[in-house]
Amino acid sequence: MKFKYIFCIAMLLSLTAHAQQKKAVSIHDQKMNKFIDGLLLKMTLEEKIGQLNLLTGGEATTGSVVSTGVEDKIRKGQVGGIFSLTTPARIRKVQEIAVTQTRLKIPMIFGQDVIHGYKTTFPIPLGMSCTWDIDLIQKTARVAAIEASADGLNWTFSPMVDISRDPRWGRISEGSGEDTYLGSQIAMAMVKGYQGDDLSKNNTIMACVKHFALYGAAEAGRDYNTTDMSLNRMYNEYLPPYKAAIEAGAGSVMTSFNDINGVPATANKWLMTDLLRKQWGFKGFVVTDYTAINELIDHGLGDLQKVSALSLNAGVDMDMVGEGFLSTLKKSVQQGKVKTTQIDQACRLILEAKYKLGLFEDPFRYCNEERAKTEILKPEHLQLAREAAGQSFVLLKNEGNVLPLRKTGTIALIGPLSNTGTNMPGTWSVNSDLANTVSLLDGMKAALGSQVKILHSFGANLMADEEYQKRATMFGRDIPRDSRSEEDIIKEAVDIAKKSDVVVAALGESSEMTGESSSRTNLDIPETQKRLLEALLKTGKPVVLVLFSGRPLTLSWEAQNVPAILNVWFGGTETAKAVTDVLFGDVNPSGKLTTTFPKNVGQIPLYYSHKNTGRPLVAGQWFSKFRSNYLDVDNDPLYPFGYGLSYTTFAYSDLKMSNTSFKKGGSVTASIVVKNTGSREGREIVQLYVQDLVGTETRPVKELKGFQKIRLLPGEQKTVTFKISSDDLRFYNAALKYDSELGDFKIFIGGNSMDVMESSFKLKN
Repeated sequence: MKFKYIFCIAMLLSLTAHAQQKKAVSIHDQKMNKFIDGLLLKMTLEEKIGQLNLLTGGEATTGSVVSTGVEDKIRKGQVGGIFSLTTPARIRKVQEIAVTQTRLKIPMIFGQDVIHGYKTTFPIPLGMSCTWDIDLIQKTARVAAIEASADGLNWTFSPMVDISRDPRWGRISEGSGEDTYLGSQIAMAMVKGYQGDDLSKNNTIMACVKHFALYGAAEAGRDYNTTDMSLNRMYNEYLPPYKAAIEAGAGSVMTSFNDINGVPATANKWLMTDLLRKQWGFKGFVVTDYTAINELIDHGLGDLQKVSALSLNAGVDMDMVGEGFLSTLKKSVQQGKVKTTQIDQACRLILEAKYKLGLFEDPFRYCNEERAKTEILKPEHLQLAREAAGQSFVLLKNEGNVLPLRKTGTIALIGPLSNTGTNMPGTWSVNSDLANTVSLLDGMKAALGSQVKILHSFGANLMADEEYQKRATMFGRDIPRDSRSEEDIIKEAVDIAKKSDVVVAALGESSEMTGESSSRTNLDIPETQKRLLEALLKTGKPVVLVLFSGRPLTLSWEAQNVPAILNVWFGGTETAKAVTDVLFGDVNPSGKLTTTFPKNVGQIPLYYSHKNTGRPLVAGQWFSKFRSNYLDVDNDPLYPFGYGLSYTTFAYSDLKMSNTSFKKGGSVTASIVVKNTGSREGREIVQLYVQDLVGTETRPVKELKGFQKIRLLPGEQKTVTFKISSDDLRFYNAALKYDSELGDFKIFIGGNSMDVMESSFKLKN
């Protein structure tokens, strides 16, 4: 009786607290709505349209158009926000124009491409995803928000949550890989890290989910290209990360450049209104990508007035840089092509964002120069960057335990990526502290001192041919060239290698060979580098390939011939220290691939969660006539999704199911024993996959449904448990009904998507 009384009191208190919270939220919304209602009544049509105009401050752009006459337009009430302008002093100066020299004194919002850190730069998002550490990823976004907000910003064009299964596409480096489940988890973590628990705090920034939608599925892997896919694939595989970010509370969404079902995203009413707002309940505002409205003209949808009206009617609220809204909407209203209520609604959403950021209360809340001095590049931020980089690296091969290296003897550090600090942060690190980002050479020297003798050969000209580098460069981070011939460079490298105990070859892509407008059809390392690598291997010295990349590369020759391969992506500000940590064993690599590495470009797209076809190849076979395969290469990847080695080894055993069947609404538990069978402490990422064996439509051969990152001492073992509910088995059918279906299922648990133990269960009525 006493327990029942206590339980009732607890429930009553909980309900009361919930009611008070709802009331508080309601009062806040009422206050905001009353304020904005009053402001809208004062605004002219021109001032409302002005709020829909986003211009660039000119520091970093993603297109050929740069805003002009910005200050004059602000005074006329023709600007709602500025991006690519930084530092509290500069932002304060511009904000002062808006709040002192305009009729209604409406503050502006200030944004920037804060993609993987601000001054303290973390690994590129693709590398960051290979940590499989959601808490760590959220922490990096939190640090990015702290630093960006300290430098005057309150809005970031991140996270990019586009699923991509085509490494030819350069922007695969900005996303979290090929998997829907993992991508959704990371999307939520990034939004929470940026926005915190209160967007009005001056150390949070508003997130912008991009690119809505399907941008990562561009045909031929060519940036900005057409996208075409079924609704089934869209809802099951590509849309969930966007939805997850919206559910996490993202304040804004950015349109993508591509078309969807024949209608470009920026003019796609089904996408922006029916799906985003009506189905998903999104309450924030939609901004275009750079000049995306103007580009609808080249898509073939009409002149600037027509495409601007199409975009607003579709549900776009803010025009980035193109100024089509500013120059045409008033005329469209007069001609009845756009309703004033639509402009009012778009303006309201932008004003709401400014209100939630606290800008009406204090337009200069992000302009504290003392914060800029004390909260950027803090030692704890740099330490987190070093930790994140070390966990992002993926050990692809370690034949004969070449790694870790000993801190004695002589090492030859060779290659065009061995002595360039500016390439370490990677693409879209526009604010990175490049002046203090050291090269791998300097980082190794600082860490090792006199313990190890380092012989060095740069070989800058072997990065790629000069014209290729010019095409690739976006932010002026070319690797310097010298006048020597390739033969002379390779001869010097070989001479140095012969004098060493081991060779570390720093090769791969430069930072701007990936990212926006950096698509490639050949995913090999450049031929000049391959010739260098061949020459180094002929010396007979052990060779470690430290591979820089922003995408999966085709490494079949390297995998066959190079003893050790460590993929370090682009690790950010602390890359050099983190690479040294891993090479010499102070950090045991634990990263696992979030994209499949193909054997050659002809296999693309290649991803683990493919479907079986009606003529699947028998497991273990290469070729069988009239089966789905190639004549010249097998179907298997070079390195599968979820793959990554360690300096220790892990054994999986004793897979058990709590039940062989369960009913809808219930769950089953799968457990497995994982043991560290090596001599070093290490982290292992235990992965759970599920296959729906019989469905009303075809289903993938495997789908990631859970993962756990565990740490084990030598000889230690742990039982890892996963709960699988009927909710985990849901998918969208042809009628777009989201539900699980009764029948037989397989589960797979292991250290990657191919090396697994399996069991089964049945879902019943």
